[in-house]
Amino acid sequence: MPGIAIKSEVASEIQRQFNHELSAAHAYLTLAAWCDDQNLKGFARFFSKQAAEEREHAQKFIDHLLDRAVAPKFAAIPEPRSTFASLLDVAQHAQAMEQANTAGVNACFEAALREGDYPAQVLLHWFINEQVEEEAWTDELIDRVTRANCAGGLSELDRHVERYLKEEGIQANVGGDED
Repeated sequence: MPGIAIKSEVASEIQRQFNHELSAAHAYLTLAAWCDDQNLKGFARFFSKQAAEEREHAQKFIDHLLDRAVAPKFAAIPEPRSTFASLLDVAQHAQAMEQANTAGVNACFEAALREGDYPAQVLLHWFINEQVEEEAWTDELIDRVTRANCAGGLSELDRHVERYLKEEGIQANVGGDED
């Protein structure tokens, strides 16, 4: 049984965006691997968590399409950048990824507005708010990494991130790897 009809421009934008979210998840795993290789275990776990979030975001878009009788079309995921000069370079890359993601969400919303697609607009309101948070954390990440320039500063910041993730897991009553 078909759901509420979706115009092709809106469907196309949502298709593009869910593939972008999957690409971002892949890229965050690359950032996690780089951090792990640099013995920044807290940042590695943090970026792995971000990858999972991006996959969840993609699933929201996929579910929206399926609910509206549109079969999702999966695109090839391009190879993400994997070479970085420093943790600041990684943080700046994450910021650029989130800015691109915001632009993509906004393009989806603009298409939904043009087409008068109210269900897509409601979905996209959640993503617009989420992107405000995502860009804020990347701004904070860059600020904290920039200020951690004294001897041992990055190691302390990495331990702080690790403690934060463990506390967040306990507060949210989330299980997981606690090594």
